[in-house]
Amino acid sequence: MKPSDLSQVWPEANQHFSKEIDDEANSYFQRIYNHPPHPTMSVDEVLEMLQRFKDSNIKREREVFNCMLRNLFEEYRFFPQYPDKELHITACLFGGIIEKGLVTYMALGLALRYVLEALRKPFTSKMYYFGIAALDRFKNRLKDYPQYCQHLASISHFIQFPHHLQEYIEYGQQSRDPPVKMQGSITTPGSIALAQAQAQAQAPAKTPLAGQVSTIVTTATTTTTVAKTAITPVGRVSFKKDVPPSINTTNIDTLLVATDQTERIVEPPENVQEKIAFIFNNLSQSNMTQKVEELKETVKEEFMPWVSQYLVMKRVSIEPNFHSLYSNFLDTLKNPEFNKMVLNETYRNIKVLLTSDKAAANFSDRSLLKNLGHWLGMITLAKNKPILHTDLDVKSLLLEAYVKGQQELLYVVPFVAKVLESSVRSVVFRPPNPWTMAIMNVLAELHQEHDLKLNLKFEIEVLCKNLALDINELKPGNLLKDKDRLKNLDEQLSAPKKDVKQPEELPPISTTTASTTPATSTTCTATVPPQPQYSYHDINVYSLGGLAPHITLNPTIPLFQTHPQLKQCVRQAIERAVQELVHPVVDRSIKIAMTTCEQIVRKDFALDSEESRMRVAAHHMMRNLTAGMAMITCREPLLMSIATNLKNSFATALRAASPQQREMMEQAAAQLAQDNCELACCFIQKTAVEKAGPEMDKRLATEFELRKHARQEGRRYCDPVVLTYQAERMPEQIRLKVGGVDPKQLAVYEEFARNVPGFLPTNDSTQPTGILAQPMKQAWATDDVAQIYDKCMTELEQHLQSIPHTLAMNPQTQALRSLLEAVVVARNSRDAIAALGLLQKAVEGLLDATSGADADLLLRYRECHLLVLKALQDGRAYGSPWCNKQITRCLIECRDEYKYNVEAVELLIRNHLVNMQQYDLHLAQSMENGLNYMAVAFAMQLVKILLVDERTVAHITEADLFHTIETLMRINAHSRGNAPEGLPQLMEVVRSNYEAMIDRAHGGPNFMMHSGISQASEYDDPPGLREKAEYLLREWVNLYHSAAAGRDSTKAFSAFVGQMHQQGILKTDDLITRFFRLCTEMCVEISYRAQAEQQHNPAANPTMIRAKCYHNLDAFVRLIALLVKHSGEATNTVTKINLLNKVLGIVVGVLLQDHDVRQSEFQQLPYHRIFIMLLLELNAPEHVLETINFQTLTAFCNTFHILRPTKAPGFVYAWLELISHRIFIARMLAHTPQQKGWPMYAQLLIDLFKYLAPFLRNVELAKPMQILYKGTLRVLLVLLHDFPEFLCDYHYGFCDVIPPNCIQLRNLILSAFPRNMRLPDPFTPNLKVDMLSEINIAPRILTNFTGVMPPQFKKDLDSYLKTRSPVTFLSDLRSNLQVSNEPGNRYNIQLINALVLYVGTQAIAHIHNKGSTPSMSTITHSAHMDIFQNLAVDLDTEGRYLFLNAIANQLRYPNSHTHYFSCTMLYLFAEANTEAIQEQITRVLLERLIVNRPHPWGLLITFIELIKNPAFKFWNHEFVHCAPEIEKLFQSVAQCCMGQKQAQQVMEGTGAS
Repeated sequence: MKPSDLSQVWPEANQHFSKEIDDEANSYFQRIYNHPPHPTMSVDEVLEMLQRFKDSNIKREREVFNCMLRNLFEEYRFFPQYPDKELHITACLFGGIIEKGLVTYMALGLALRYVLEALRKPFTSKMYYFGIAALDRFKNRLKDYPQYCQHLASISHFIQFPHHLQEYIEYGQQSRDPPVKMQGSITTPGSIALAQAQAQAQAPAKTPLAGQVSTIVTTATTTTTVAKTAITPVGRVSFKKDVPPSINTTNIDTLLVATDQTERIVEPPENVQEKIAFIFNNLSQSNMTQKVEELKETVKEEFMPWVSQYLVMKRVSIEPNFHSLYSNFLDTLKNPEFNKMVLNETYRNIKVLLTSDKAAANFSDRSLLKNLGHWLGMITLAKNKPILHTDLDVKSLLLEAYVKGQQELLYVVPFVAKVLESSVRSVVFRPPNPWTMAIMNVLAELHQEHDLKLNLKFEIEVLCKNLALDINELKPGNLLKDKDRLKNLDEQLSAPKKDVKQPEELPPISTTTASTTPATSTTCTATVPPQPQYSYHDINVYSLGGLAPHITLNPTIPLFQTHPQLKQCVRQAIERAVQELVHPVVDRSIKIAMTTCEQIVRKDFALDSEESRMRVAAHHMMRNLTAGMAMITCREPLLMSIATNLKNSFATALRAASPQQREMMEQAAAQLAQDNCELACCFIQKTAVEKAGPEMDKRLATEFELRKHARQEGRRYCDPVVLTYQAERMPEQIRLKVGGVDPKQLAVYEEFARNVPGFLPTNDSTQPTGILAQPMKQAWATDDVAQIYDKCMTELEQHLQSIPHTLAMNPQTQALRSLLEAVVVARNSRDAIAALGLLQKAVEGLLDATSGADADLLLRYRECHLLVLKALQDGRAYGSPWCNKQITRCLIECRDEYKYNVEAVELLIRNHLVNMQQYDLHLAQSMENGLNYMAVAFAMQLVKILLVDERTVAHITEADLFHTIETLMRINAHSRGNAPEGLPQLMEVVRSNYEAMIDRAHGGPNFMMHSGISQASEYDDPPGLREKAEYLLREWVNLYHSAAAGRDSTKAFSAFVGQMHQQGILKTDDLITRFFRLCTEMCVEISYRAQAEQQHNPAANPTMIRAKCYHNLDAFVRLIALLVKHSGEATNTVTKINLLNKVLGIVVGVLLQDHDVRQSEFQQLPYHRIFIMLLLELNAPEHVLETINFQTLTAFCNTFHILRPTKAPGFVYAWLELISHRIFIARMLAHTPQQKGWPMYAQLLIDLFKYLAPFLRNVELAKPMQILYKGTLRVLLVLLHDFPEFLCDYHYGFCDVIPPNCIQLRNLILSAFPRNMRLPDPFTPNLKVDMLSEINIAPRILTNFTGVMPPQFKKDLDSYLKTRSPVTFLSDLRSNLQVSNEPGNRYNIQLINALVLYVGTQAIAHIHNKGSTPSMSTITHSAHMDIFQNLAVDLDTEGRYLFLNAIANQLRYPNSHTHYFSCTMLYLFAEANTEAIQEQITRVLLERLIVNRPHPWGLLITFIELIKNPAFKFWNHEFVHCAPEIEKLFQSVAQCCMGQKQAQQVMEGTGAS
């Protein structure tokens, strides 16, 4: 577009501007490019001004805006002629106009096109840099222009754009911001020039530059950040990086800004600079000589210093991978002078970084320093040249860093390590060179320091490894302890800076306030607060305008006499100062005052039944404390802020101020700030006080409700605990009395009301009756708390005494002493604040201990910390809810270094010390969808420990970690193949554990159930809700049992829903949830009371007691069923199912909580009744229920799975009764179409077997277990009779979890056969098994049995079965199956079972593929049989027994598996190389036959074949005749199997032969 066409872009810019407007517009441009002392403006200030002018009501300002923008666009064609610095500033302005949206429509299109054209210019050309700087300025807007991003991405040199801009453009094409907003530093010739100009300007002026250009985020070492002490003035822009610098691209700003301008380095012309950049860009080992020649031709001698600076700053400092390339370049160049320049430049840059500001997050400076260290070592030590003491004293540098602290060490240690790394390549400096070893010894001494950060220890260890030194053989001296040496160090590091406090923290009280009254004493550090000037009612705080009438303007101020127009700046400056401080100060003051006030008022009014008296007293005290707190917090920052704002406003108004004017401005600002500080302070105080009242009411709402409630019931409220305490412990003079309050004690609250800090005293005596405020005290008897603390102290002292003397100085022992001191402090003060401090100390102590030098000490250390937390958790002290909430808060808020200590967190969870609902949500959020690797790894470990390994943390269910698991699943699903290591496998295990049960749709039924469970442990209900729930429940029970309730209580229900609406229960989901929880708790409570009655009165009829419990429970269940049926539209199944899941979740949550708290006192009855009645109600033959039947059953299965016996052992009998209820079994296994209920029911049986397994392994069963075992057998018999196909399909999964010694239990399952099959009689003489029609049909196995095989193991196994390689497979097999050396637990039984079945099924397929069928002759000589024979021979007795059991588990009804494994068992017997194997095969078969029936068909035919077929010579074996009773046993079994006559013949025939 030709410039003349601009008129189409801006019709309003087409007008002719007057000369003044034009001049004013140009003057602003001039200021952007000016240097001090001329008036200057930063780009951001100009943009802010333009924004103001654009929307201004003043015509002149709008004209200036249009004129400036037109001039800028017209100037575009001359940009290529601008010098670098000015062009860079213009680019920032140009980009800023787009960023701030100052132009729209066609003008915006034109601006974007100009930037695109510039970027298309050749790479490294002047206009390309203009484009990059402008683009960097509006990168955050790129997501709004996806088409434009596509044009940018198609530019030929797009890949050479700065990396962070490439990211913005790539994501911009999808209308998105990059997930991590990288803030790259873009270095263009212009930005470098600008930085140098700024650095020059800064040196003499000693004031920070107002708005630094955003592209060059300076971390300059300016030591005077005056403007930033408390508030960043609005006119200035303080640049913060968008992300933690650790993600930052290495940023060389520190070096750029500090480049010393005293020696002006001669810059080569631009074309030469471009050539130099080109040479280094394309440098490689292969073209080294050619590039060296090019450099010699291109660069004159006078430009070599510039090249050395370019090489060190722009290349070496950020390209550590190319150091050896650049070092070879120096060698090839053979220019000693240039080498010296490079070395000096390296030292100079190192010194800049060593003296720069060592901010904790300044990651890029640290990596620059490491890179330069590596380079320095390479060009000195590696080339056998020394590092001279005058250039860099390495040893002193380490000592100085040690003295100055962790932050310095973080810089220095990695740097020194990198320097020394090169000594290994030196003939002279490699160890044992004394210079090198001296430094290594200092590092070794550092390494011994206890609190040295782990990553620094690691740096030292890596260095030792690189230098082939053993860190333990180094000789650390005592340099770090040498006080004289430390005193006389030459400083090589800048002194660490003190952090500037933010306004919300308490400012340091200083004497610098310009006080109008001379200080009376010179030693006093704080100015005395001035006398109050305003009454509380004088100031209106509803808007900032309330300040205006009271502002003091002293007419004698010289500045106002000469420039009266400046008076209008004052109001704005004060308002701005107040606006910035008001929110942080108000929030902080209220927070601190509230806690104190609430505790004291609650305690003082515990016996007063008048809530209005309590409320007024609380308000007065709250006003007083809040005002005082606000006053001390905001005075100092206000003074400074008002003064700073005034100076800025004056400076803007008087642009070219003379030194005298500047001094007048300073003086005026100081005096005005002093005069008006009191007013601003009062305004903030009153704002805080006005807000504090309602906040206090919220805090005490429950107290007020309790008093009102008591009055409605005609009683007088008083807190009985406090009453007892006061009567027994308090002396008469200060004892609290019930009802009214002693007038003498009134005085305190009257005083609070009369004297509000910062305001004149009031004399209105509308004071409440108050009571004397006493030290804070809890509402429980002191001696209880004292006893708990004393017991805790005694136990801690015992622990400390048992620690050996050798460990007395161990940090962990010292930590225990300090813990004991904290307990003593808490005991003496006995208030919640000290208790909270103690609790935090205990939690942080646990998290801090990872591993000590001594395992016993670590154990003791953890035990002591738990002991303290358990003491605080005691119901007589602070109780579980409070403690767990605070502990969880500590876990959530503690520092990252030890937040992720999985052993400690698991310990806290195992000991019931964590609020899992809060912690789960926090953990899920902290993973940041996979971006926070630390959190992801930690969450994985925690899930594995708590849910996969199931280590004694029985009370944790998947519900407790629902959000964490959900987030991990999502990370796993979205990470497309590069998921964190081990995550897919973990999710697979979690999924397979809960697969049958779980649908993880967020907001789906499962989510509802889990949220219900977690909401069941919430305590803080809204005031009065419990009473409402109690009233409603009572009403409903009466309605339900009344004659007029109607069929299925429908009439009663419609009346009752009206009442629920009336009471507001149905308003929100949260209230409904709380209502159900409270009702469940009340029904359970009634049940407990009824059963307690029976214990006190054994004569009472148990049936009557039970009926009493059922009276409420059945009514409650009917209410749930009706709500489920009638929620949502008739056809809307989703709301019905969600409600059902939520309610079931609540009941489960209450049950688990109750189970945890009452332990052996836990009663199953109420919960059993709720579940069973609800199951029956919801399986009634009604259309609406039939449509949701499958989802209902799924919900019940999920419920029972969560309550599985391992998680709630106290509920196990009721649980077994529930899962074996005829309605439930019939619905799950018969009525649900397509056998959809089968996998879920199988999972419940597996839950039962898993619980029984440990008890069954120990053969002696206690009475309770015997009952459970009998119940289990009965359930299996029912299933065997009615649903044998179900047992057939899941036999593998069941046998996998049943212990090997449970023979009858297993036989029951293995005896199942399909109902449509007729079993041939195994005792038929000459039965030809291989001729049976069913014998070649494979059975259905619905368990994924290969899932337990490790991927590599399965890969090797498949390969071996196909090709008999790897050859080591067989020899490694035993070690793959073995997991420990502990007898009885040596082998991975699941893996053995899976291996046997998998190899068997593969063998059958292999035989079928060859066109034959399994038989004694076809199963031999194959890779499959090799594996089996190898196992039979190679395993020890325990392993072989498990292996043979795995085979016997497949001997079932006639099918191809039974046939194959029967042949295999007989073949192994025939081919056995020792009698021990044959004896063990016989044992496995025999022990399954000598128990009561039923016996599996396949087992019988195998054993009959073995004893009948002379080929096996069974009766010849010694073990058959080893003892008379054994021989008798075999004879009786043979007779049972074959009949007496046949058995006799066989025994005699084989015996004779």
